[in-house]
Amino acid sequence: MDTVNTTSKLNHEELFALLKGFITEVIGEEFVEEMDIRPESSFTKDLEMDSIEIVSFSEKIKAHFGEQIDFTGWLSSMDLDQLINLDLRMIINYIHECQ
Repeated sequence: MDTVNTTSKLNHEELFALLKGFITEVIGEEFVEEMDIRPESSFTKDLEMDSIEIVSFSEKIKAHFGEQIDFTGWLSSMDLDQLINLDLRMIINYIHECQ
C-alpha cells in the first residue's frame, strides 16, 4: 500500500477505504476491530491516535500519493484547534481536491 499512485483519481469511497487501511497499519488491526471508523471519525477523539501515529499515517499518505498531495504542508497551515478536530472526512476531501 505504500506506493505512489498517479494513474487514476480515487472517489470518496475509495479514499476512505485506502485511509482506513493506513489507519489499520498504524494502530493495529486488533484496535481497529473494536472501532467504528467512519468518515466523520476524529483522529484524536474517536480513533485516539497520538502524534506519533498521526505522523506515521501522514507518511503513508505521502508515500502513496507522492508530490501530488502536500499533506504535511496542509496540516502545518492549521491552527491547534483545527488539528485537534481533524477528522477523516476533511482529509478525504483535501486529497480528492488535490488529485
